[in-house]
Amino acid sequence: MKYNEKVQKNRGFYKKLFSLVIPIAMQNLMSAIVSASDALMLGMQGQTALSAVSLATQVQFVLNLFFAALTIGATVLAAQYWGKKDIKSVEQILAISLRGSVLISVLFFLAAAFFPEFLMRIFTNEAELIAPGASYLRIVSGSYLCMGVSQIYLCIMKNSGRTLRSTIYGYSAVVINLILNAVFIFGLCGFPVMGIRGAALATLLARIVELILVLFENRKKEVVRIRLQYLKNPGPVLKKDYTYYTSPVLANELVWGCGFTMFSVIMGHLGSDAVAANSIANIVKNIIACFCLGIGAGSGIIVGNELGGGNLERAKEYGRKLCRIAIVSGAVSGIVLLALSPVIFLFASNLSIQAKEYLKVMLYICSYYLIGKSINSTVVAGIFCAGGDTKFGLCCDAVTMWIIIIPAGAVAAFVLKLPVLWVYFWLNLDEFVKLPAVYLHYKKYKWVKNLTVENN
Repeated sequence: MKYNEKVQKNRGFYKKLFSLVIPIAMQNLMSAIVSASDALMLGMQGQTALSAVSLATQVQFVLNLFFAALTIGATVLAAQYWGKKDIKSVEQILAISLRGSVLISVLFFLAAAFFPEFLMRIFTNEAELIAPGASYLRIVSGSYLCMGVSQIYLCIMKNSGRTLRSTIYGYSAVVINLILNAVFIFGLCGFPVMGIRGAALATLLARIVELILVLFENRKKEVVRIRLQYLKNPGPVLKKDYTYYTSPVLANELVWGCGFTMFSVIMGHLGSDAVAANSIANIVKNIIACFCLGIGAGSGIIVGNELGGGNLERAKEYGRKLCRIAIVSGAVSGIVLLALSPVIFLFASNLSIQAKEYLKVMLYICSYYLIGKSINSTVVAGIFCAGGDTKFGLCCDAVTMWIIIIPAGAVAAFVLKLPVLWVYFWLNLDEFVKLPAVYLHYKKYKWVKNLTVENN
């Protein structure tokens, strides 16, 4: 290949990658900033409010695992069919995904609205955290119903050439959430001071706005739309394929996510100082990781488009480039986190002295964690899933989380009674434990597959 052709080819790859990554990363960033604003504003009202909400939001974290599985399953097929220019199949995939997401969101709504105390007791045994956390869940539960539609539709928008518009809608909801957080939590503009309940109400109203924007988008005739005929009968072939590729992803998300939730359960029983420091560390980690996760999501779409278009060798070439980009982005993200540590402590001034000591070391641990997270989100959740290789992640996370990390972490915390930071260090090794297996599996190239079929 001539030098100019190679430069042009690379330029096209990076242009497509960053046209996907930047909007997705920005949307992830804004969502993470909402969590950060909750922590910052509620932290001003005391460590108890911060800790209670950080545990209550674990319910939405678990719900998001289901949404993540459904959206990854949708991306596996939608990216390839969009690469094939088969709009009808993309609309059927949208309908199949919505049927599952709405059912799941209703179940979570009922649990959070009517049994919030029970849910809080899963994460902590401290009465001072259970009551305020339950009040948060009762109000925020309505947002789960909105997310059941909006999250799936926004995913399909990313896979059908509307990434920027999807980001604008998500961004708008986030800005509204941020503004209403301040208004309701502190009682601005004549509203009463609502504290934790204000944070929940702000989230609910922002999700309602997001749903309205999505439904408005769906009215346009020239876009991939929700069609009643496909909701009733989405088609047996695609339904079978969607179930086949989504089921391992769902199991994987639950295995990994419930395992990650167990981290919060373990930390939640080590005292409010550990909970507060862990909640801030997680928020910071999630904010800094947004670009890495954007690369992972963009990788799935780019590689999926090439596979669906029959360009298997180009997909392999793109896979190699994406792996190198993931390593660099993870390392840079870790450096950025360490550089921002002094600023983070300015916003964590209301923490106890012990919590601040915990947080200082936790941020160092998070900095190297981001490297492993970046690689695995790109390779396992992006490249592998793009080719329908969804079972590997399930097996890898099942062994890593439930056979190695969680049992050893529980023993360290409750049997050996090791110091909090040693427990936290162990619980953050999961992304590195699985790296050797991820590398070996990548080299087998089982993910290089065209999954599309004729759908007349």
